[in-house]
Amino acid sequence: MNKAVIKKKYRWMLIIVVLCLVVSPLRVCAAGPDVTAPSVYLMEASTGKVIFEKNGTEKRSPASITKIMTMLVVFDYLENGKIKLSDEVRTSEYAKSMGGSQVFLEEGEIQTVDTLLKCIAVASGNDAAVAVAEHVAGSEEEFVYLMNQRATGLGMKDTHFVDCCGLTDSDEHYTTAKDVALMSRELITRYPQVFEYTEIWMEDITHETNRGAETFTLSSTNKLLKNYQWATGLKTGSTSKAKFCLSATADKDGLQMIAVVMGADDSKTRFSEAITLLNYGYSVSHIYEDKNKDALPEVTVTGAIQEKTEVKYEKEFRYLDITGQDLSAVEKLISLPEEVQAPVEAGKVAGEAIYLLSGEKIGTVPILFAENVPLATYKDYLKKVFGIYVFVRG
Repeated sequence: MNKAVIKKKYRWMLIIVVLCLVVSPLRVCAAGPDVTAPSVYLMEASTGKVIFEKNGTEKRSPASITKIMTMLVVFDYLENGKIKLSDEVRTSEYAKSMGGSQVFLEEGEIQTVDTLLKCIAVASGNDAAVAVAEHVAGSEEEFVYLMNQRATGLGMKDTHFVDCCGLTDSDEHYTTAKDVALMSRELITRYPQVFEYTEIWMEDITHETNRGAETFTLSSTNKLLKNYQWATGLKTGSTSKAKFCLSATADKDGLQMIAVVMGADDSKTRFSEAITLLNYGYSVSHIYEDKNKDALPEVTVTGAIQEKTEVKYEKEFRYLDITGQDLSAVEKLISLPEEVQAPVEAGKVAGEAIYLLSGEKIGTVPILFAENVPLATYKDYLKKVFGIYVFVRG
């Protein structure tokens, strides 16, 4: 074989190797992470961007990840002032009777809402979940009604709860990996203080009963807290019907991921596959962020004494890309009217900031009126004319 033939042969071999190196990773990324759990969902929390899903809308029994909604409703009531963390909750006979995961509350035992939240978030206490549900709504049944209302408001179309802890095996108690991601996102973005509970690995509480004070150690059911350095929560769950479930949250480089695993065959699989999902999410995700601190032009107001009004951005803008685009090429366009008619109400939409990438719109942010501008009256005009007259005479 002459040198020319050998050189040509090796050149083609080199081309094939290069193509394999380039095409193979793309094929892996396109296929997504390799997971065996029957239903999974991966979302970035701040943007709500869905990065990967597998049977995400398949209805399944959620076991104790039900308690994500339980905690969400409790935090709603804390926010609106209807309950306080310092409230003392007396355990009922019914709450004490809960089986499964529990923190062994005694009937008549008093614990604060703060302690009960720890019992729910850390040790997945079914008795604690029912006790705080009764405190919030008077009964578990009424609390479950609030849970279903909240689910409807979040667009959780394939979810229905019948208890507050997930202990039931009822076919009427179901959700999906997608809906779990939705309620997880609402909980961690609206109430980030939940991480003060979900990041606890181990903590003691005190049972005050007729037998006296007894120490009980809460141990986290979320092994990711020790096995994944960016883990922040959120909730585990398992029953014979649901198998092994997990909503895992993590925070790395300003990106908050939510990885939902439902129906895994064993506990080890749910954690390992959550890590697989989270690592995949961080490997393909790139964020564009605009704090929207730049100055905006004033808008002319007709029919008012005040001739112009200020406007402001409603919020910052974040866009998550998982396709490898050049985010430095993002353009921002400001759309505002040249003039508006009084009256103007603060907080109403005046226009929008439009974000484009490669000519395609990737998002918008509303621009709001920053102040109230009332419609001018005859008295206002008379005052203005009189002011001009005094100024000229002076």
